[in-house]
Amino acid sequence: MLSTVAYHDLRTSQCVKKMITSGSLIEFIDGGRFYCGLVTGVADKKIHLLNQNGREINLPESRILMTSRQLSPKDSSRETITATLQKIAANRTALAETITLKDLWQIVCEEPDNEFPLDFLAEFHFGGAVNDDQRAAFLRAVFADPLFFKFKTDKIIAHSPEQVKQLETQLQKEQERAQVLEQAADNLQKIMQGIPVSEDDWPDRERCLQWIRQSVLFGSESEEDELVRLILKKAGLTSPHADYELLVKAGVWGPDENLTLLRSDQPVDFPEHCIEIAGTLREATLEELLADPKRQDLRSLNTLTIDGSFTRDFDDALHIEKKSDGTIQVGIHITDVSYYVPPKSPLFAEARDRSTSLYFPEGHIPMLPKTLSLDLCSLIQGKVRPTISFLVTLAKDGTVVQKSIVPAVIEVKRQLSYREADALIERDADLAALNVVRQQLRQQRIDHGALLLSLPDVNIDIRDREHIQVYLSPVDTPARNLVSELMILANGIAADYLAGQEAPGLFRSQPPARKRLISGAQNSLQDIAQQRRFLARGELTSHPKPHSGLGLNCYTTITSPIRRFLDLVMQHQLSHMVHGRGILFSGDECKTFAGIIQQNLSRANALRQQRHRYWILRYLEPKEGQLVNALVVGIGPKRVNLLLCDCLFDIDLPPNSAFPVETGDTVRVRLARIKPLDNILRVEW
Repeated sequence: MLSTVAYHDLRTSQCVKKMITSGSLIEFIDGGRFYCGLVTGVADKKIHLLNQNGREINLPESRILMTSRQLSPKDSSRETITATLQKIAANRTALAETITLKDLWQIVCEEPDNEFPLDFLAEFHFGGAVNDDQRAAFLRAVFADPLFFKFKTDKIIAHSPEQVKQLETQLQKEQERAQVLEQAADNLQKIMQGIPVSEDDWPDRERCLQWIRQSVLFGSESEEDELVRLILKKAGLTSPHADYELLVKAGVWGPDENLTLLRSDQPVDFPEHCIEIAGTLREATLEELLADPKRQDLRSLNTLTIDGSFTRDFDDALHIEKKSDGTIQVGIHITDVSYYVPPKSPLFAEARDRSTSLYFPEGHIPMLPKTLSLDLCSLIQGKVRPTISFLVTLAKDGTVVQKSIVPAVIEVKRQLSYREADALIERDADLAALNVVRQQLRQQRIDHGALLLSLPDVNIDIRDREHIQVYLSPVDTPARNLVSELMILANGIAADYLAGQEAPGLFRSQPPARKRLISGAQNSLQDIAQQRRFLARGELTSHPKPHSGLGLNCYTTITSPIRRFLDLVMQHQLSHMVHGRGILFSGDECKTFAGIIQQNLSRANALRQQRHRYWILRYLEPKEGQLVNALVVGIGPKRVNLLLCDCLFDIDLPPNSAFPVETGDTVRVRLARIKPLDNILRVEW
């Protein structure tokens, strides 16, 4: 190494870049590799040269990294020049591999000026004057090991100790990343081939699969998306949805994973503290319930539930009694969830964040933990349960004579499905009497302008995922209509009570339809589908307003407190007031609840719709290319709106003069392309 005096002499010397002329031997980088070249001409700032591989190329002068001091003869043959260049390049590469930059960096890194000429550092390293090969070798070493120095505009810059530390960390990460990339690609190939890969075989298994999961869900927004793309490319998994199929093969996801749900911020699993609280709750005894002096013992009533065949969360029950004066008493008994879920409970806050239970063909996400929704709060046959009961006295013509809202205790005597109730409705005394009441109540609402717009339920059977079935079930059967009319009655009574007390609440309303097309109870599928297109958007306010669609002056919902947060809030408000404790939730609190509920219901409805669409597309997928029936429900200047008849799925097509249609026509359309994972359905006339 040089003496200190020699070091300072060199440090202050100048190294002038030699002008590039014909015959100059140069160094340049192409595709990340160093090359030697012999300049054969210079014109218009373009360097014409022959490189070590025998190729003639043109380079801008800015691409030249170093020029030799000595000119080389260019009169030799092309083969001789190429061989010479290859020998020079090999010598320089070999010499560069012997250079260690760390010792030199430790000497110069503390200098106030960290920029150095190439010649200065090369001579410092080699201990004296250097030749072209040594200069080129040093430059190659700087590029090969970017930890200590970097080359910039004919100068070599020494990194600070802080920069070196950062670069070391970065380099370590890159090395780890390269190792992860190699191992991941190999193991992902095995997974796709059906070869089991455990965490013992591949310690990074869960971490890498989580990266891929995030990449599928959030694309470029996921932190490791770029690395995932590299891993999949290296593994040869580049086909559409290969990443999704990989996660299915790995057991991370099922074959029909609800990606829309995973992308959303919809709560699914309950927090641990909510599970713990729910686990501490126990079934209230009759004595505990009747310790409330306001709570009436109605266990002797012949109460029954009517629900779907697979329902397990029963939140309403009914009874009917004929009185000696010729009037009829109807009871609508709603499970008292407020008894178990007080407003300051974490369970109440969790219900607020969810706002509703979500039902999908593959299962449901409850608003409350199952220990409550399926047990303590469910009106199960033979179990003593607290309720908020609506006792309504009706005249023979169905006119409401008297109504009261009372906390109560009931014990359900019968649990019927809709199908069972429909089969019994003509010969069972209670069901027959309830059926008369529902007809009267329904007609009263129609007379007040109600619109009956019930389309059949679309039931999707996914028990056999290879042969998904869709069937339509009417929602306007006597049993279903009986339940809905009595729930509307109870909800209307609750709204009237709060409005009469001038108490704030959560009131549902709807302005009149923009255009009225139907009336009465007997309307065709086409008429109902058309009318729905002209409905005004519903509102949720803290003060009562008319609900034109139901034909009521004010309306709320209180009949599903297990499944809807709005109903739970209203149950608390109503229970507090009928107990004589005054208003529980202020107008401002109700406005806050309304905002939260609307936002969360918008999210939930989008999830329902998108999941419903996915399963319908899965059902239609095997029918791709086939002709199916569709009902024309609307014709606009640019689109024709249709319903696929077998699944009531909305589609639209541009008008086609070759296929003139009118509203109400049933036409044949072709299912041209169906891609459920891509949310694609293309239909043609």
